[in-house]
Amino acid sequence: MVQRKSSPEIPNSGRNAIDYGTLAYGMPRSEAPFPHSPHMHSIQRLQVIDTHTGGEPTRVIVAGGPDLGIGSLAERRERFRHEFDHIRSAVVNEPRGSDVMVGAMICPPVDPSHVAGVIFFNNVGMLNMCGHGTIGVVAALAHLGRITEGHSQLETPVGTVGFEYHGDGRVTFENVPSYRHAAAVTVDVPGYGPVTGDIAWGGNWFYLVSDHDQPLRLDRVEELTQFTWAIRQALGNAGLTGTDGGEIDHIELFGPPLDPQHHSRNFVLCPGKAYDRSPCGTGTSAKLACLYAAGKLQPGEIWRQESIVGSLFEGQVRLDGTRVIPRITGSAWVTGEATLLLDPADPFCFGITGH
Repeated sequence: MVQRKSSPEIPNSGRNAIDYGTLAYGMPRSEAPFPHSPHMHSIQRLQVIDTHTGGEPTRVIVAGGPDLGIGSLAERRERFRHEFDHIRSAVVNEPRGSDVMVGAMICPPVDPSHVAGVIFFNNVGMLNMCGHGTIGVVAALAHLGRITEGHSQLETPVGTVGFEYHGDGRVTFENVPSYRHAAAVTVDVPGYGPVTGDIAWGGNWFYLVSDHDQPLRLDRVEELTQFTWAIRQALGNAGLTGTDGGEIDHIELFGPPLDPQHHSRNFVLCPGKAYDRSPCGTGTSAKLACLYAAGKLQPGEIWRQESIVGSLFEGQVRLDGTRVIPRITGSAWVTGEATLLLDPADPFCFGITGH
């Protein structure tokens, strides 16, 4: 069970340690606990840094967020889910955000050797992990002067994610161990017929499809969204899941790249029915795990994954015993600094939802 602690003491972890009391712009965070209820009586302020990674936005809460207490990142994520979901919605949903936006909240880590903890979320709920968001979080921390070039680690709800900051927004991160759960799984998709793909874990659960007749072009986003959404619904109706019943909430299509120097182009449908503008860090991790399991990728070989908008991630794997550890490299850009105002008099203070 998560315990509340009004002001966690975080031991200094070296040159990349973060002072959580003065994280954003050197301004102190309010000591008042964030309300558990959306029925607030005064304006609340959240300080955020906006970034994009390969076109996919991440909004990073760097100060003013809810007090999630102590405990593991997985426990604190559940507390966020059950007690502060209105804050999630306020940050990423319209009118402040959009269906495309992913949110991230910086938290004190359990292990002081980690530079920070981070909880990811989107327009419909919490995420296990987010690859493009990790790159965006690192760029935001660098922008704030809280990290320098070199190696550091983040804590996430699904484990430690090590990263190398190369400067100028370029990041290589080592994802959680990834694996192919099942190969060549066929599901009947109403309106389309049988579709065959692999089920894999890359920090989130994916169904990866290479054998299809859908051209992967940006002008076909509506058709691609309909197709992948139908696949996701069919998987659920068929009772197909990941390990321990994990919901397969990401669908990934692959096709030939536009740039012949790249290996593949993808289209990724995210849980909230928005498509990923980036090549998707966890999706690329799942792809690398499948390629390795099929004997098509050796440790250290580079895989260049192109997104539906043409942005690029470079990926490779290393082995830790029998575990497959993906390494993903990409770049993020800081697009804004802002203070979000949550005014209880605003009828859409906590976002427009239900569409």
